[in-house]
Amino acid sequence: MWLPPALLLLGLSGCLSIQGPEFVRGPEQGLVTVQCRYNQGWETYSKWWCRGAKWNLCKVLVQTRGSQQEEKSGRVSIRDSWRDLSFTVTMEGLRPDDTDTYWCGIRKVGTDLGTQVKVIVESVGTASSSASSSSKPFARPPANSNMGESSDSSKRTHYVLLAFVKVPILLILVGAILWLKGSQRVPEEPQETDLHQLVL
Repeated sequence: MWLPPALLLLGLSGCLSIQGPEFVRGPEQGLVTVQCRYNQGWETYSKWWCRGAKWNLCKVLVQTRGSQQEEKSGRVSIRDSWRDLSFTVTMEGLRPDDTDTYWCGIRKVGTDLGTQVKVIVESVGTASSSASSSSKPFARPPANSNMGESSDSSKRTHYVLLAFVKVPILLILVGAILWLKGSQRVPEEPQETDLHQLVL
């Protein structure tokens, strides 16, 4: 009855003893570097890197021998650093079929400790398209768009001039003309009164 909680506790302690990234990405023909950290006390234990979604069926690709010396197998290498309490796995010459689930692990008596890491290999086409899409916000706008913007700004300038310069000048001119006409009519009134006086 107490077996499942005990196994759960052991699993949790294993996950806490070693930690790594959830996933890493690398370009095709490039490389990825995975750093897995562990708690103090596991320095001299053998570290390994295996491939496969299932923990108990994964295939060990490379492992240390309980030392800090780099070990290499094919395109994969591993190096332990006791001072940093971490070991680093490097996969070179990445291929699309390298995309898979991997495990960072520590070999010990009983069940090994491990944490899952997903490796994603991006093809050249995907990498170039992502690079071009990321550079789009910095691309120079086409010449036609500049012409459209300049024409819009010239229209706005014309309306501003019309509202604040041309219309007031027109009103001033109309006012001046009306004032001149009004001033010309003023002297005529005394002459009419004088004529009335003469008639009387």
